Amino acid sequence: SAFAPPAIPMRLLHRHRSILCTRNPLFRAVALSLSTSVLAAGMGQEPVSLRVAPLMMSGGGQDECHQSGLDQGAMEMPKIMYGTAWKAEKTDALVMKALRAGFRGIDTACQPKHYNEPGVGAGVQKGMAELGLRREDLFLQSKYTPIRGQDPNKVPYDKGATIPIQVQQSVRATLKNLGTEYMDSILLHSPLPTHGETLEAWRELEKFVAQGVIRRLGISNCYELHAFEQLFNDASVKPTVLQNRFYQDSGYDVELREFCLRNNVTYQSFWTLTGNPHLLKSKAVQAPARRLGATCPQVLFRFVSGLGVVPLTGTTDEEHMLQDLAALQLELTAEEARGIAAQLR
Repeated sequence: SAFAPPAIPMRLLHRHRSILCTRNPLFRAVALSLSTSVLAAGMGQEPVSLRVAPLMMSGGGQDECHQSGLDQGAMEMPKIMYGTAWKAEKTDALVMKALRAGFRGIDTACQPKHYNEPGVGAGVQKGMAELGLRREDLFLQSKYTPIRGQDPNKVPYDKGATIPIQVQQSVRATLKNLGTEYMDSILLHSPLPTHGETLEAWRELEKFVAQGVIRRLGISNCYELHAFEQLFNDASVKPTVLQNRFYQDSGYDVELREFCLRNNVTYQSFWTLTGNPHLLKSKAVQAPARRLGATCPQVLFRFVSGLGVVPLTGTTDEEHMLQDLAALQLELTAEEARGIAAQLR
């Protein structure tokens, strides 16, 4: 058996794919059931009751999956987001292309070493004007990158300042770069060298939440369960996003994803395709792709979405953008999902 997503006319899918979101608590339980089964498969156990979580068109209500008590009224996080790393001078045009394709979630960072955040802002502003979008139609996410992750010649804040001042300057630079008065989500780009320093940066971000400037907080590149649990327990504003590589070397973050599901934290994945060539070549992915008339990347994106994961895609190809968004409407059978889950070892 399988859970089928609601039928959506293709003309509407082309315009509104990007705001699909699981909002019903029953569906949340379904996603947890699926993830628990996949976690079991990843640990060599027999997966049970494997189901693919359905998708819902987002409405005006609260997103029970992604919100905490301090971000009520925030826009719902799209089920797939467009990543802007390594786009350099093409960033502006590619962000516009992504918005035209239907993406409404954009991920960036205040890190000139790998991101052109002003280019993201230019693309967002031009795209909004061209498509008639309001700021509240978009989910914008950026990151404070600690000094060790910056190019020493292109640090977007005073590298000699204290951590709180660095965070303040980084957030203000992001607001200016993107031309917005608030951010839907800001992440720590990585833990800092010590938990105390991580918490110092976090406390400063919490002040922006209290001011209504930031709606959600999270962290990226955090692969140790203990470190994430410690941050979660010590934070006044709990992290609601964990963004990591989804690949074999980290064991697919089995324990971290389980923690996220238990604590209403959204796990975002990057390197979902690049880090998993063996999955894309596997019979477990190729077989449903043939049955559905879909591509292997589409099947993999649909599978991870069924786990409650929000994947990032950084494709520069317009056709692939459309395919990635349309992937969320595919229906995998329970047997097909079990087959892919068995590869996560």
